[in-house]
Amino acid sequence: MPSGGHARSGPPVDPRSGRSDRRGVEFDTLPASGFEGPVPDFPLPRPVKRELVLWEWAWRTPQAAAWSRETWRWHAVAMWARTAALAEERDSSGKDKELVRKYADDIGLSAAGLRYNGWAIAPAPDQVDVSVERVPSSRERFEVIDGGA
Repeated sequence: MPSGGHARSGPPVDPRSGRSDRRGVEFDTLPASGFEGPVPDFPLPRPVKRELVLWEWAWRTPQAAAWSRETWRWHAVAMWARTAALAEERDSSGKDKELVRKYADDIGLSAAGLRYNGWAIAPAPDQVDVSVERVPSSRERFEVIDGGA
């Protein structure tokens, strides 16, 4: 997680950066095939059908592999499903839509949320590897020159 005065202060952690390497940052790799375990019961009262559809969908994503180990996140996932269902309504507000994005970040359903949580999705077996190699830092590129007389 980023360091600083707030949970998201400072630049996001990047597994390819030299600074993250020096800090020992390692990302938890999630299965590209998604979570294959049982879908837990929806934890909020009186769910509507669309919330349950979104809940089921979310539990088949790679991120659900991490949630399955972190039961304290299940409420946030349910709140994402409830808020997403609400935001899909014709009369939803901009605040509803913004809240969906915030929940998605918190539970790792967005690219920013994946980085924030320290997760990376493994490449699918048939996917071409397009990973980018870490660029050496400016300190690593320095060459000491003997300036003796």
